[in-house]
Amino acid sequence: MIWYEEDVKQLEIKRTKLNYVPRVIFYGSSSIRLWETLDTDFEEFQPVNLGFGGSTLAACVWFFERIMHSYNPEAMVIYAGDNDLGDGRNPEEVFIFFKQLTDEVARLFGDIPCYFISLKPSIARWPLVDKYRYTNSLIENEIIHRHKNWQFVNIFNQMMDGSGRPVREYYDKDGLHLSSAGYALWKNAVLQRMLQSIKLT
Repeated sequence: MIWYEEDVKQLEIKRTKLNYVPRVIFYGSSSIRLWETLDTDFEEFQPVNLGFGGSTLAACVWFFERIMHSYNPEAMVIYAGDNDLGDGRNPEEVFIFFKQLTDEVARLFGDIPCYFISLKPSIARWPLVDKYRYTNSLIENEIIHRHKNWQFVNIFNQMMDGSGRPVREYYDKDGLHLSSAGYALWKNAVLQRMLQSIKLT
């Protein structure tokens, strides 16, 4: 995990420079980190972006307490697991990392509302699409049956066209990261869930 050290240190520094108390933490891989409109998209929830580039779900678990220990959020939004599969992990391993993450969240923050964004159907990783589907199904079933405070935000199907392929418009040139249109879709999907379970004050 040493290759994440610099990014994690920057997140630690970021905490000392915040001039507000975040209500909602966004956590995960570069799909979170590169969400440039996040602060305005979720302005009413006073969000903080704690994504770090290239992170796996395993890394999110490993660094969780170190990054989160000084926060006290009302809710969390998480996207991770994509890079684990890209690195050769299998769906069962990613599922275990997810369960470990739910344990970490519960230990540090109790039963706050949590929103897990499903793995996206990346153009660049299309050969892995069946693993993505299976991983999503494992995590969704776990949330439905065991975690009442968690919600599964399924953006997978929304990012596919009528022929069952990823919509090019939602992706950056690399076919992996999101375009502004992709982030607009994510915003709407996440915001819809958040407004149902978080009170605005």
